[in-house]
Amino acid sequence: MIRILIVDDHNTFAELLAEALDREADLCTVGLANNGRRAIELCDTLRPDLVVLDYHLPDESGLSVAALILAQAPATRIVMLTGDPTPEVLERAASIGVCAFLPKDGSLIGMLDTLRHARVGGFMVHPSLVAQLSAQWRLHEYNPAVQALTRRELEVLHLMARGNDVRANALTLGISENTCRGYVKSILAKLEVHSQLEAVVSATRLGLVGVNERV
Repeated sequence: MIRILIVDDHNTFAELLAEALDREADLCTVGLANNGRRAIELCDTLRPDLVVLDYHLPDESGLSVAALILAQAPATRIVMLTGDPTPEVLERAASIGVCAFLPKDGSLIGMLDTLRHARVGGFMVHPSLVAQLSAQWRLHEYNPAVQALTRRELEVLHLMARGNDVRANALTLGISENTCRGYVKSILAKLEVHSQLEAVVSATRLGLVGVNERV
């Protein structure tokens, strides 16, 4: 019997999933949590074998919660749900010890199969999420603006997406404000936009920055 904790702030989804799991002879739900803090508390008291964890939680990211859970109980298997992965998120998830990534709108049969076969040390990504990532990579590969941006310009762009001003970005990167303004000017020219806000919107559309980075 695989004992499962479900962590999701959409209560209807969590309750329906729990009912589906409890109909299976080899699976059972031991608890529900709707935020990261509660998930960590329940993992400590219930010691589930596996956690179905939403990437987007109201108080913190699913990756942060996964890291804390695995620090307390390394043998716990974690299957994460998301609809918008990025290469960076998948890389961090794998390094933390997450066992699998599934789309939240995927099939129940596929999820049940993944829950049964998730293993510590393994890392499975649903084909539909792989297809999304492949599309992002193709967009990056063939977009001239993406090819033209330097590593430093991408760093400045990520800081811009967090809402930082030129002075703060310059301090973070250890460069002068004039140098930072030069990078901003170059970014605007390469993305063919007229303001930092337009640059962030364009970069989000191109997949250069994540939606969660934007203010």
